[in-house]
Amino acid sequence: MASTAAGGGVPATAKTFLGHPRGLFMLFFAEMWERFSFYGMRAILVFYLTKHFLFAKDPAYAIYGAYTSMVYITPVIGGYLADKYLGARKAVLAGGLFIAAGHLLIALVEGPQGQQDWHLNGFYLGLAFIIVGTGFLKANISVLVGQLYRRDDVRRDGAFSIFYMGINLGAFVGPLLVGYLGERVGWSWGFGAAGIGMLLGLVVFVLLRHELHDAGMPNDPALLAQRTPIGLSREWLIYLGSLAGVLVSWWLIRDESLVGTLLLACFGITFLYIFYRSLFTLPKVERNRVFAALYLILLCPLFWALFEQTGSSLNVFTDERVDRHLLGWEMPASWFQSVNSFWIITLAPLFGMLWVWLGKRGLEPSAPLKFALGLLQVGLGFIVLVWGAGRGDALTPMSFIILLYLLHSTAELCFSPVGLSSMTRLSVRSMVGLMMGTWFLGTAAGNFLAAQIAKATEGANPDQVLDVYNWIGWGTVLIGVVSIPVSWLITKLMHLDTIGTDEVGHGLAGEKQLAEPAAPGTRTANEQI
Repeated sequence: MASTAAGGGVPATAKTFLGHPRGLFMLFFAEMWERFSFYGMRAILVFYLTKHFLFAKDPAYAIYGAYTSMVYITPVIGGYLADKYLGARKAVLAGGLFIAAGHLLIALVEGPQGQQDWHLNGFYLGLAFIIVGTGFLKANISVLVGQLYRRDDVRRDGAFSIFYMGINLGAFVGPLLVGYLGERVGWSWGFGAAGIGMLLGLVVFVLLRHELHDAGMPNDPALLAQRTPIGLSREWLIYLGSLAGVLVSWWLIRDESLVGTLLLACFGITFLYIFYRSLFTLPKVERNRVFAALYLILLCPLFWALFEQTGSSLNVFTDERVDRHLLGWEMPASWFQSVNSFWIITLAPLFGMLWVWLGKRGLEPSAPLKFALGLLQVGLGFIVLVWGAGRGDALTPMSFIILLYLLHSTAELCFSPVGLSSMTRLSVRSMVGLMMGTWFLGTAAGNFLAAQIAKATEGANPDQVLDVYNWIGWGTVLIGVVSIPVSWLITKLMHLDTIGTDEVGHGLAGEKQLAEPAAPGTRTANEQI
């Protein structure tokens, strides 16, 4: 069997479905169920804090922000461990087990309304399991998608758009089922359904893992199996350390300011490490590509700070200020968390075909230009909501919140799947998990900033909330406009004219040999690539 370890994708003889490797669709369904659990739980998280534990909005937003930040910080560690030791396949499986355990734990410790003793600590512990599990799973399942294709394969962006449909199919169904069960039947029913969804994703992944061929296998199985001084293999030591990470996350989750400080430090150190490693160990072309990827990462916090109002301030705004009656029945507020995913499912195939159609004619916008267009649209979403919102005691027609999510969805299709594809496309193989983790670290920063924006709406009257939305909307539109001419320079750094030729006949362009010899039992940077 041909190996994917050299970055060459699955074997040419591998079976396909709709023109893509069948492994793509296995990952589609596995990620669909994981996102079912994540977005279903996210849709009721703030409501659970405010309506069950009786938190005020400000501390509820703080916990929500700390949690959503941490689930995007841990992929940096999970990506590194997968790159160096586990391989993406084992990392995804371990992550799924941790996530399922977290959801089911939250369901089991609900307790009476308003009781905050050990029930609240059990809730924090469940969140901690989900945080660590997401660190293993989130970055590495996207890496598996990338490893199914060559870097110059014209199907790559289309594959990530299909994969992104799986994400959004789960994100569409999750809030509908989990949200209804949580808001109308019982909170433990909602969280329990999220845990079962994750278990279903694991079943799909385990039963159909052979469709991955060699993708995601450990770089050095012997190193992974090597015994440590305490008698455990390196693999089991990683799993044991992950349990310690759960305890650390349990302690951090209630302290948003500390999470913010650690986030800033982690982002700065990781960014500088990648910059240093690229500057001093990569050839010019590969170095420039990594620099282009770092520019895209820098735009993440702004985009996600606005987009992630969905689960916090926009969720509460929908609950309190939107007319949710349809044919005389009031819909649960959490159901509107599915609107974004509905638009993604509807539009993703059209965007995928559009990029291919434009690409064949040499007209497809570059990734940096798509990012600029995404910023424009996410800002316009808030401007449209402000324009159509009810003032004073008047409720906002649901059509305007739906239109906001339409603009945010088209923005997301210009941003997120393109970013996922760009991280795997622009990185060297020995750093691809770390780069993907750093992409999610930028997303973590956006989630932290999102909590600060949400807290700015706490205690404000409805008109003042709209003033906050108006300010962030116009500010982001301005940044998007400025990003359009900058995108031309960043595109030149990507060296798109040679992105496939440097791995055909010459091997992957990779890291230069460092002066010092490799340690015994390890491989050099070029061998890893």
